[in-house]
Amino acid sequence: MRDRANWLVWAQFLLLALLLLPGRPLWGAPWITVGAVLLALVGAGLATAGVVALGRNLVPWVAPKPGAPLRTGGIYGWTRNPIYLGILIGAAGWVLWRGRIELVVIWVLLVAVLVTKMHVEQRRLLDAFGDEYREYAARTPLLLFARGIR
Repeated sequence: MRDRANWLVWAQFLLLALLLLPGRPLWGAPWITVGAVLLALVGAGLATAGVVALGRNLVPWVAPKPGAPLRTGGIYGWTRNPIYLGILIGAAGWVLWRGRIELVVIWVLLVAVLVTKMHVEQRRLLDAFGDEYREYAARTPLLLFARGIR
């Protein structure tokens, strides 16, 4: 799919790959490991629930798959972006466990890319679903808190 905003997809994958940079952790207390694992599990669960709910209609691009229905129930009734929320929470767990300053910077950049991507996708969903998406956005947070269209 040719959309100029699809560079965000490539930036997202590049930043996720950069989170795998090798290096020694700056900390390693057991309670940090437990917290990191919990974050990773919660993130994986949210992302997986989002992927399962979309099924064959999942696409990495910023525009929805043509003909796909708007998902508003299940996990999509809690957040409009459970996959991104899961990625961010899971990646935060990874960064916490790895304990590297450069990974914190990469995670912050990932947040910026995914939030930008959410706003672009929101516009594409408005184009595809109109008032149905507008009503859904009014009652469901974009990520955690922001309801409505911004």
